[in-house]
Amino acid sequence: SFHATKVCNALEGGIIATHDDALAGRLRRMRNFGFMSTDNVVEEGTNGKMNEISAAMGLTSLAKLDSFIAENYFNYKTYERDLADIPGVTLTLYNEGEKNNYHYIVLQVDEKQTGISRDQLILLLFAENVLARRYFYPGCHRMEPYRTLQPDAGLRLPYTESLVERTLCLPTGTAVSPTDIQKICQIIRFAVENAASIRAQLLHNTTILPTSIYESGDQTNCQTTAAHLQQFRQPHQK
Repeated sequence: SFHATKVCNALEGGIIATHDDALAGRLRRMRNFGFMSTDNVVEEGTNGKMNEISAAMGLTSLAKLDSFIAENYFNYKTYERDLADIPGVTLTLYNEGEKNNYHYIVLQVDEKQTGISRDQLILLLFAENVLARRYFYPGCHRMEPYRTLQPDAGLRLPYTESLVERTLCLPTGTAVSPTDIQKICQIIRFAVENAASIRAQLLHNTTILPTSIYESGDQTNCQTTAAHLQQFRQPHQK
């Protein structure tokens, strides 16, 4: 993917890589309306050609790829250090023996240990202007057309069912500083240390779910939550 959020982006679009020459030829034809030659269309196709602006953006991004990965790695190690001793919060570790781009910071939240659910933690982070996300929620098997085609998929995917309920992603990338990461981790630590009281505040003052925020863009309830939590935080500051 060359989407703008990716480590190497061309604003939008993507790339297909293959060792199959025949498949590569067909893909090139499909990219160009199905043309075999100037006036010979041999199969269905579309206009999938990259424009010059996207190409320029892609080349610029590619030139900085190593520095992007280095910053992502530094962010990942900062998260690893600052989240290490928070009970119930587990950072998904990269295999250092592999070549990674460290593009995602993925956590698993064990509510039994944290005392606060993944969704409640996301709501708290939103209230503190931290864009945490439930990647990849709710799972393909819960959405159409798979939900209709495979209605019992959830019974056959117990690990997927578990992960989609406790996984979240935290901000990273070139716009996220070490100071930002430290503050984010402090919020998570504060939430776990004061889970019972925060949970009561959230249940009492708002019923909004993160999905509602994504769909409507309405931050009113989130701002209300932030105000209540700020009042709560004052006597608990250390």
